[in-house]
Amino acid sequence: MKSTFSIIFYLKRQVVKKDGTLDKMRVSISKHYQEIMDRDNFVTADKVKNAFLGLEYRCHTLMKVYFQSRDEMEKQYKAGIKSLSSFTRYRIGCAYVGEFLQSHYHVKDIALKELSLPFITDYETFLRTEKHLKINSAMVFVRNLRAMVFRAIDNEWLVKDPFRRYEYKEEETTREFLTKEEIRLLMEIPITRKKMSMVRDLFLFCCFTGLAFIDLYNLKEENIKTFFDDGEWIIIHRQKTGTEADIKLLDYPKQIMEKYRGLCEDGRVFPVPNYKSCMDSLKRLGKKCGITKPLSWHMRSHNKIFY
Repeated sequence: MKSTFSIIFYLKRQVVKKDGTLDKMRVSISKHYQEIMDRDNFVTADKVKNAFLGLEYRCHTLMKVYFQSRDEMEKQYKAGIKSLSSFTRYRIGCAYVGEFLQSHYHVKDIALKELSLPFITDYETFLRTEKHLKINSAMVFVRNLRAMVFRAIDNEWLVKDPFRRYEYKEEETTREFLTKEEIRLLMEIPITRKKMSMVRDLFLFCCFTGLAFIDLYNLKEENIKTFFDDGEWIIIHRQKTGTEADIKLLDYPKQIMEKYRGLCEDGRVFPVPNYKSCMDSLKRLGKKCGITKPLSWHMRSHNKIFY
């Protein structure tokens, strides 16, 4: 990603002119080179050529995608849609990549098309050796980089996926999950408080479908489809992974969905409270049911139920 610069002219001797044309071109090319260097911190021959010919386009860069994603995550956190931990992960991930670019490539930003497998593996090594992260923690920020690539590909800012040959490395960990009995307690416990009852319903809906909180929040009527089997299915692109999920609705989550349908005017299925409010209610609900495990929305992905 280092930049070198030289100008070589190939002259057509039969049409040599004495009007200083070459000097003007050299000055113009040098000016474009410096402008691109000041702006993007790296230069390619194509960028200088396009700028000189008036065909330049402002290429999309990695840090711009990070800044956009971080700012959007901050807005969602302040609106109660995202958790503080999610926003913090994006904020720290943005800082880590910026530090990595400075320390390893001596630039503040790079074009998305410069991303490659060696860049990813070097970033992983940076996280392990210079930030002293354990492998699973390092993978959190590698996946954060992957999310930026998803965003770029979805917006057609990037064509090739630099992660296509990357292999994730993780250590097995013991994850908390709810037992069938604990799920039954949540389903059957009598609740008089309207808000806690709704949070209970929303949490159980996610346990039965495997949806994340943000996917629950974004779930719209257009995501509910009826297929040849006459059953209702959720068809949704998960925000975290960017992949499509096809989930058949069982009777219990269908009952929950019908209970709240029509309460939102913007097409969403559920009037989901903000994340912090839901977590506070969920913790109180766990105590009410006598569940000693700290309930969290992340548990829902380890409790997808098939009754």
